[in-house]
Amino acid sequence: MTISDLRNAAADSGAPSAPTAAAAAAGQPKAKRTWRSYSVYAGLALIFAYCLAPFYWMIVSSLRRTADIFDNTLLPAPFSLENYVKVFDGSTMFGQALLNSLIVAGTTTVFALVLGVFAAYAISRLNFRFKSVILGVIIATSMFPGISVVVPLLRLFTDIGWINTYQAMIVPNLSFAIPLAVWNLTTFMKQLPFDLEEAAMIDGCTKWQAFRKVLLPLAAPGVFTTAILTFIHSWNEFIIALSMINNPAVQTATVAISKFTGATEFQAPFGEQMAAGVIVTVPLVIMVLVFQRRIVEGLTAGAGK
Repeated sequence: MTISDLRNAAADSGAPSAPTAAAAAAGQPKAKRTWRSYSVYAGLALIFAYCLAPFYWMIVSSLRRTADIFDNTLLPAPFSLENYVKVFDGSTMFGQALLNSLIVAGTTTVFALVLGVFAAYAISRLNFRFKSVILGVIIATSMFPGISVVVPLLRLFTDIGWINTYQAMIVPNLSFAIPLAVWNLTTFMKQLPFDLEEAAMIDGCTKWQAFRKVLLPLAAPGVFTTAILTFIHSWNEFIIALSMINNPAVQTATVAISKFTGATEFQAPFGEQMAAGVIVTVPLVIMVLVFQRRIVEGLTAGAGK
């Protein structure tokens, strides 16, 4: 039987050839979107607009002139960098405040990660009594509002001479950052396989070497994610820094913004505050956008191992 005979047989049986079937499939209209799909997109658009509207208005207000600060136009007319110049003119010490925020948030993040990694390893890998209770107490300590510990800490730090010092902000921040780090890292480390660690010890590694050379590299996504979240939390902290610091040379950026003053006693420098708010927020936004894949991997990798 030749190829032409096979083609004739297929034509007689009514079976469409491959090109004919492809053409028919290409000619079929695509499935129309239902009202439910459009409602989902509309809902996402509303949530997106609701979340970004304050940030957008802050940027627009920061680019207005002082005389135009109460305009309601969607875009500033004309554009002006007047507020950004005033923020860094030296009278507000905002540059020093940004450095202070970096020192406090960076130090808090480092200490929280170091303590959190070891605590999470002990809770996830070692067997001891009341392990679940201890983990519950750790996470419960982060639920106390910051204002509830301000008065005792203020009295304590006054007695030991810590007022207007970096440690007066770092130590209270750790009480909220460490539970966050321990909870995230414990959840992640529980999903890591025990076999690799045991195999490393069979090959001659000590428990510390197995932890440092095997477990810690595997936990890197979770550690990285925890570092980002801890840094953001410490960077945005306000109530402790406001209560413990009254020296402009030590205050953080969030406190410095709240203490901006206008040309007169009763004038509120809204434009400068908006510009400073943009400066404080943009680095965090850029950091999250740049490392968003790492953050998502750290939050989800533990569940997939």
